[in-house]
Amino acid sequence: MIDRFEHFTMDIFSISRSWNRLATGEMKKYGLRGAYALYLVMIGSSEGQMTAARLAELCQRDKADVSRAIAAFQKEGILDPYNGARYRAPLRLTEKGKTLAEQISRRASEVIEQAGQGISAEMSENMYRCLDIIAGNMREICENGE
Repeated sequence: MIDRFEHFTMDIFSISRSWNRLATGEMKKYGLRGAYALYLVMIGSSEGQMTAARLAELCQRDKADVSRAIAAFQKEGILDPYNGARYRAPLRLTEKGKTLAEQISRRASEVIEQAGQGISAEMSENMYRCLDIIAGNMREICENGE
C-alpha cells in the first residue's frame, strides 16, 4: 500500500514532469527552453515591476538560471536591454515579448483548465490553499534544518 509520502511525492513529480513536457513543447516553437515559460509569464504579469532578483526569488531558481533566461530573451528580442543595475533593473518585455507572454499564459491556462476537469471551484480553492500551506511549512522545515 502506498503511504502519504509516496503518494504526495509521486503526484508532485508526475505533475512537474507533465508540466515540463508541455512547457518544453510550447517554448520550443519559439527557440526557447521550456524552463523559461514561467519566467516569461511572471515578467508579463508584472507590468514592468519585476527585477531579475525578484524573479529568481519568486520562482525559487538561482540567479544564474534567471540570467541565462534574460540573456536568451534579450537575444530573441523578447526583453528590452537592462537599464541600470543588472539585478535591480525592471524587466520590460518588448511588444514581441508581450505577445509571446500572453500566448504562453493563455496556453498554460488552457492546460490547467483541462487538467482540472471534474474539480469543482470549491475543491480547487481548497487544493491551492492546502498546497500553499504545505509549501510554506516545507520551506520553514528546510530553513530550520529539521
